This record gives sequence, C-alpha cells and structure tokens, in this order.
Amino acid sequence: MKQYVENIDGEYVVTGSRVLLDSIVYGFQQGKSPESILQSFPTLTLAQVYGALTFYLDHQAEVETYLAEREKKYEVSYQTARAQDSVFYQRLEAICRKSELAHQ
Repeated sequence: MKQYVENIDGEYVVTGSRVLLDSIVYGFQQGKSPESILQSFPTLTLAQVYGALTFYLDHQAEVETYLAEREKKYEVSYQTARAQDSVFYQRLEAICRKSELAHQ
C-alpha cells in the first residue's frame, strides 16, 4: 500500500514533496474539492491530494490535535516576533488597512 503522508521532524508532509498536510486539510475544510486543491499545488498529483485527504480522514483526531498544536506554536512565535519588532508590525497593519480600503 502506498504511503501518501509522512511525518518528517514533527511535520506531516505529502510524501515526496514539501507540501504540508496542513495546506491540503485547510483547503478541504474550506470546502475545496481535491481538484481545486491540486490547482494550488501543481507539483502534486491528484492521487497525492486524494491520498493526503484519505490519511486525514483515517486519522482525523490525531491530525486535528496536530493542527491545533501547530496553531498554538505559530501564535507564540507571532507574539514573540511582534514584541521584538512592534514598529514593523504596526507599519504592516497600516499597509494592510490601506490595501483593504483600496479594494472596497
């Protein structure tokens, strides 16, 4: 049986690629079809996308725990970076606000 997802240094990736399982799962959770997800990752095959989704569905509780832990780690990293360079993040937020206003 072919393995479509592997754990490398604590991160789930699509086997033979550098695409994180996170990306596939988040697309799926947003209601995207496997074909639509594939458009975002042209280095993958449709079989790899389906394989990753099958892995997710077969290990849903484990993957959800993994995703929650990654989100917590990201938030800690973000808050640390923000505290270390608050001026940069204030400027970045101002740019984002201007961009949002321009697209309204």
